[in-house]
Amino acid sequence: MKVDMSTKSRTLLGWLTRIGNVLATTTRGREVRKLLGRLISIGIVMGAVALGLVVLYNTNYSPRTDDAEVFANFIGIAPQVDGPITRLNVRDNQFVKQGELLFEIDDRPYRYALEKALSDQAALEGEIEDERRRIAALVSGVAVAQANIQGSQADITRWAAVVDQARADVANADQGVNRARAEWTYSNNNLHRIEPLLEKQFVTVDQVDRARTSEIAQAEALKQAASQLALSQAGLKSASAQYEHSKAVLEQSKAQHQQSTHAVTTLEPLTNQRGGRASAVKSARYNLDNSRVYTPFDAHVTNLNISEGAYAHVGQQVFTLIDARTWWAIGNFREGTLQHIVPGMPADIYVLSKPNVRFSGVVESIGFGVTPDQDVFGRLAPGLPDVQRTLNWVHLASRYPVRVRVENPPPDLFRISESAVVVIRGR
Repeated sequence: MKVDMSTKSRTLLGWLTRIGNVLATTTRGREVRKLLGRLISIGIVMGAVALGLVVLYNTNYSPRTDDAEVFANFIGIAPQVDGPITRLNVRDNQFVKQGELLFEIDDRPYRYALEKALSDQAALEGEIEDERRRIAALVSGVAVAQANIQGSQADITRWAAVVDQARADVANADQGVNRARAEWTYSNNNLHRIEPLLEKQFVTVDQVDRARTSEIAQAEALKQAASQLALSQAGLKSASAQYEHSKAVLEQSKAQHQQSTHAVTTLEPLTNQRGGRASAVKSARYNLDNSRVYTPFDAHVTNLNISEGAYAHVGQQVFTLIDARTWWAIGNFREGTLQHIVPGMPADIYVLSKPNVRFSGVVESIGFGVTPDQDVFGRLAPGLPDVQRTLNWVHLASRYPVRVRVENPPPDLFRISESAVVVIRGR
């Protein structure tokens, strides 16, 4: 096998030697060789220039960077109520769906608090109902007092009429007495006038008897008229007394009505407590609901270092959830290339765990600031600015973070702070 290779090599060398001798001995061969060399040189130079232009174009209009990392939102899961963890439903680095139960806290104190709040609320409603019945009774008492006032006013009116009638009766009786006295006086005077005439027989005995009888009758009539006057006066006094009594009863009824009106209370002091009792029930139910913690979104569980029985405190993180719904690749690009990057541009993303897999992305935002370099800018401190006195001959371009959102990311491939390469596809 070695002999065959040597023979072929010598044969090829012989042919090349012959061709070289022919070209060297002819003028035409020398010119062809020079022309071929020039063409090759020109082609190499033009290829280098074209390659440089392509690289320059891609660098400016399709910038790329390998200074990139994968990033996602993450939150610390902290309970909103205190208590021992009775059930831990996840493990570290587990993928969980939205709405899945993460862990449970002992809910007995919160169930008892809710029952007490509901009992207090029901007791308040019972007090309101009892007070409503009592107020209804007081209102009925006010209505009765008002009816008594109206009855007393009617009695006053009636007794006022009785008093007026009694006064009229007294006046009539007084007139009757005067009339009877006048008639008795006339009869008495007539009797005394004709009695002396009987002896002289100027009048008869019968006339004297009739005059005496008339005087006696008028005297009785006067007595009756006087008795009627006394009776009418007594009736007037009685009616006046009843009238005054009715007025006193009216004043008493008004006082009772006023007292009953003031005794009527309102439900506002009790009804105003409904808001506080209702908020206590809501707060107790809120605490009871928060004794079970659920996943707010599709996420990865990480940094889980507890177990069942651990005491959870309000606001103290138990573990971390990484939001698996949206992933970004944050690449640091030189400031000179930012003018060619705008939000909405397509981009390609490569991660080192899968270097041959290309992920599509969209530029979402461009950073507007980074921490100043103390070697260039100095330090920001109270008082005067602290400017560096040294001079750096080599100035490095600042890099600004560009956030690229990954489209349709796989749920189990990306990890936070994973190294990545970002290529912006430009317009």
